[in-house]
Amino acid sequence: MRTDGDLQVLLSRADRALGRLDGSIQTLPHPDLFVYMYVRKEAVLSSQIEGTQRSLQDVLAAEAKILAPDRPKDVDEVVNYVRAMNHGLRRLPVSFRLIKEIHAELLHGVRGSHLTPGEVRTSQNWIGAGGCTLNEATFVPPPPHEVAAMLSELERFLHSDSQLPLLVKIGLAHVQFETIHPFLDGNGRVGRLLITFLLCEQDVLQKPVLYLSYYFKRYRQQYYEHLQAVRDQGAWEEWLVFFLRGVIEVSGQATETARQVLQLREAHRHAITEHLGRTAANGYRVLEHLYKHPIISVNDAQELIGMTYQAANDLVSRFVDIGILTEITGQTRNRRFMYQRYINLFHEDEPEAGT
Repeated sequence: MRTDGDLQVLLSRADRALGRLDGSIQTLPHPDLFVYMYVRKEAVLSSQIEGTQRSLQDVLAAEAKILAPDRPKDVDEVVNYVRAMNHGLRRLPVSFRLIKEIHAELLHGVRGSHLTPGEVRTSQNWIGAGGCTLNEATFVPPPPHEVAAMLSELERFLHSDSQLPLLVKIGLAHVQFETIHPFLDGNGRVGRLLITFLLCEQDVLQKPVLYLSYYFKRYRQQYYEHLQAVRDQGAWEEWLVFFLRGVIEVSGQATETARQVLQLREAHRHAITEHLGRTAANGYRVLEHLYKHPIISVNDAQELIGMTYQAANDLVSRFVDIGILTEITGQTRNRRFMYQRYINLFHEDEPEAGT
């Protein structure tokens, strides 16, 4: 495949955007704390593409064990996605076996768990409007007896010594996986995870901070049309242009978010220095904790800083007074406080376009 003209220009821009993103993450004082939130944002967006309704705040509340009665029932699917991401990163390189393990993690105990998690399908599936028959489908994946061989061939392609640029290779692999559609459910989520796994496996990114679910959700109709155009017409170049534009756009967004995180942290460290006096050292410890656990209780703060409950309560109250924390339960007991301005930097509810 040639990479001439517009495609070559986009490939160069995408490589530079990824380089800037990787560098910006390395400048953060605690890159893993940024990754913690970014993975959760991706989990929410990727699952929303499949029609679920949970939000980033729902996930954080669930992890903080806040049991709101109106919390979406499908929040566990996002939690599974986070676990699947972490499992995959520990088990790289990408392989046929790892793909099945990731699928098992995604569907464990949630919607679709009856559809043989971790096993390739043994029956025919198809894609189309809700309730359509096989004959009415817009796309019919390969028959089940061919799936295992096709996944093995995809694995060989991923680890071949091809001279293709890496981003081109990943773009081609994503389409191929979605076309094989090897599982009865969860194919889209696995396919999107593969993009990030491959970037990390090849050391293009030191941390898993590029997720195209935002872009695929925003341009959902074009995404599906490009996949189908590859299958129907072999429109690979058009797909790669769309894919590389997504890499450029999302890399830029993530780089800007990292800059805003650093700016917010410095502003709040300054506020703590200015307003907390002798308790500033404990304030810094609580602030750093919030970048991984942005919902906190007074008991959490007490355990973290090793002070009396009253001292921890006073510290949390000062955080509320200077605008770092917001109380979210409206209760007098068992209160929870949220680092709202930080969460807002990762807010996932963007308007969709092109649908």
